[in-house]
Amino acid sequence: MTDVLPSRAAVELVPEPSSTVVTNPGILLYPRLRKSPYFWKSRAHGVAMYSVYNHTYHPRHYGDPIAEYWALLEDVTLWDVGVERQIEIVGPDAFAFTNMLVPRDLTKCAVGQCKYVFITAPDGGIINDPVLLRVDEDRFWLSLADSDVGLWATGLAHAGGWDVTVREIDVAPVQVQGPKAKAVVTDLFGEDVAEMPYYHLRHAVIDDMAVVVSRTGYSAEIGYEIYLRDAVRDAGRLWDRVWEAGRPHGMRPIGPCHMRRIEGGMLAYGCDITLDTNPLEVGYDYTWMVDLGQEADFVGKDALIRAKARGLSRSMVGVEIGGSRLGTFNDGSMIEPFTVRDDAGELVGTVTSACWSPRLERNIGLAMVATPSTPLGTTLQIVTADDVRDGVVVEKPFVDPRKQTPKG
Repeated sequence: MTDVLPSRAAVELVPEPSSTVVTNPGILLYPRLRKSPYFWKSRAHGVAMYSVYNHTYHPRHYGDPIAEYWALLEDVTLWDVGVERQIEIVGPDAFAFTNMLVPRDLTKCAVGQCKYVFITAPDGGIINDPVLLRVDEDRFWLSLADSDVGLWATGLAHAGGWDVTVREIDVAPVQVQGPKAKAVVTDLFGEDVAEMPYYHLRHAVIDDMAVVVSRTGYSAEIGYEIYLRDAVRDAGRLWDRVWEAGRPHGMRPIGPCHMRRIEGGMLAYGCDITLDTNPLEVGYDYTWMVDLGQEADFVGKDALIRAKARGLSRSMVGVEIGGSRLGTFNDGSMIEPFTVRDDAGELVGTVTSACWSPRLERNIGLAMVATPSTPLGTTLQIVTADDVRDGVVVEKPFVDPRKQTPKG
């Protein structure tokens, strides 16, 4: 983790014109990359674009990201998120070891609760930002973003002599997201599961398939994740069961909707957060998220205490961006971060995620910028791949700042 701007922000890439450039290159499907247990089921719905996430093919959209956005806001959607690999930490030292991995105080995480957490490096940089599920007293699951946390945790457990088993397990989630998600989950599991509190979980069985259902999701809408045990064996059956329950409610398969997550100020690992950023810089210096006063030690604690005392040289802000419509972020239109300059032309940071918001009818984005450029109303110059645009710092999240929607 550094206190300087990312090195790639210093270079504005302007490729030489060439008639050989393929505007929309394909992605090779072949045996070396992993497939979600739901790969063939989601593909049958017409996946139009994949990316690679956790070494696994990930459906990004099914041909019309704007229509998928409105389906998420108005109806109910089904997501293949088998790329969220599940790392299980189990054993006599499971609590103490997991508490050492993350800056949150897990004494405040009861069995049956979930927590959004950072996993931090010794210098305070962010290794991953999973959802943590406490499925039993001494059993935790880390539902991973895109990095090899299983290797990191295995190495720490071995080096520290912790009495735990760290392993990837045969559990894979699908997400059911949107205002009608509660109705679908009620039909599948009953009202007790559907009405559980935000960021809690329930164990359930459906058609002899064991699952964990959590009130979580990457949409900023009402949502659930259904974690299927024995996923390699039963993924097809679960997908079909959820799909049949969702069809009467207008269910549509979609990829993760980045327009909605940008509206909600939600971070994407590898874009908005990396090893080169720390939780304080991205606005998660809440005492409940990064508890520097807790009695327990955690990896990166000393570095973050020093960073907080020193003060930040940069922070993540919301920006409105002028000009013509940007893309949907998951359509291949934003290949590199946008360079950000101040009114004097000095480099001050990068826009890390940006898109056109259909309901706000303007371009919005998340930007990591130097501290003097963070006050609301600060005007900026945004250098895209095609032009230079006016920008202004605004409040984020852009929609539902108190996150009341997913708690409904």
